[in-house]
Amino acid sequence: MGKETAQKINKPRAIRRLVIWYKRNSAVTSIVDTAASSAVTASNVASNVAGNVAGNVVSSAESVVNTASSVVLNASSLAKNTLQPLVFDPLKRLQNNDNILDRVEESQSKRIWIAVDGMGGDYAPGPILEGCLEAISRFPINIKFVGKIEKVKDAAKKTGLLELLENEIDNNRLELIDSGEPIGMNEEATAVRKRKNASINVAMDLVRNNKAEAVYSAGNSGAMMASAIFRIGRLKGIDRPAIGALFPTRDQTRPVLVLDVGANTDCKPSYLHQFALLGNIYAKDVLQVKKPRIGLLNIGEEECKGNDLSLKTFELLSSEKSFDFGGNCEGRDVLSGSFDVVVCDGFTGNILLKFLESVGGVLLDILRSELPRGRRGKVGSAFLKSNLLRIKKRLDHAEHGGALLLGVNGICVIGHGSSKSLSVVSALRLAHSAVNHGVMDNLNQLQKLQVLNS
Repeated sequence: MGKETAQKINKPRAIRRLVIWYKRNSAVTSIVDTAASSAVTASNVASNVAGNVAGNVVSSAESVVNTASSVVLNASSLAKNTLQPLVFDPLKRLQNNDNILDRVEESQSKRIWIAVDGMGGDYAPGPILEGCLEAISRFPINIKFVGKIEKVKDAAKKTGLLELLENEIDNNRLELIDSGEPIGMNEEATAVRKRKNASINVAMDLVRNNKAEAVYSAGNSGAMMASAIFRIGRLKGIDRPAIGALFPTRDQTRPVLVLDVGANTDCKPSYLHQFALLGNIYAKDVLQVKKPRIGLLNIGEEECKGNDLSLKTFELLSSEKSFDFGGNCEGRDVLSGSFDVVVCDGFTGNILLKFLESVGGVLLDILRSELPRGRRGKVGSAFLKSNLLRIKKRLDHAEHGGALLLGVNGICVIGHGSSKSLSVVSALRLAHSAVNHGVMDNLNQLQKLQVLNS
């Protein structure tokens, strides 16, 4: 009996050790104390009662000890339930995956066709096909999968997707379109002019011939841009298309659109002005921001700061009446949520994009190194592991699927070269969202602006 009672008494000691660790490592000390104190008090009272009764009636003592154990467990559960939401509360918004682009209108009966370059990407065609099949089941879309059919079917066999592929083909929700080899990642973008049967060209032709409403590729981004310009053309009044990428901000429901992030390394002030016009329409239609705030990426907030490109662009944007120009945006303000659209040249934007891609992994490594060693560290890691991974994914642009090529006469989504199935699903959701909100209809209205005709 004494040994059993001693084991019961050890339970509150474990609770005390856990609470002490959280008192040292969390910002919710006072509330944690209350929860832990309740657990310890309840267990002590229960154990004392059990011990006193045990001296008189052994059988009753066993019942009371069981009751005491139940009280301890309930108190411990109370402490955990009180503690965990408070510790994770600052991260709660980061855990929520339902961002603005997830709210797809699946109630619509009409399914749209999207052309997919199934051969583009580091891991194509297997993961690309897997992502397409998953997206078909999630969203009201059909897929025209472009690639070498034999390779596609072989990849489907290896990944166990052949039966599902054949079922979707029978259901008329997926169609295989034969093509030649893709444009390699190390090839020049101009290769699209020589190889007309390249997978990206065949996919782009489907959009040009109105057989698909959008196109997606995780292949050579330069080749995709060149193919879009040669096959479907630029919007009237737009000199250079821009790649627009969504960056996370403090408010998860309101990402910021940064463009250009790589299409044009050398820009004129008029190009950046056009980027702002394109981004303004996209933010209104897809991000559902009533009055997007436009910012110009610069080294200072003052209008006199920056190089010659920044100074001349500032003058153009300041005089534009069709959108809300919020002034210069410093690098530290890009993710602050102060701006809905940030414009810059492609050289600067691509550096910014690649930097952001590294932040998630570095942040995770730093947090891991700061956790205490031994058992305390293992407990903390167990509580925080899933949350830290969510933070990493949110900061890693590769996890967001793709970026829109704005300024061409069709909806084009450029995926990350290392895209796998989940990234493909995200990119196809982005393409559907752009089609569903009628982005092209409003982009085509740009040509009516006087500034583009002057």
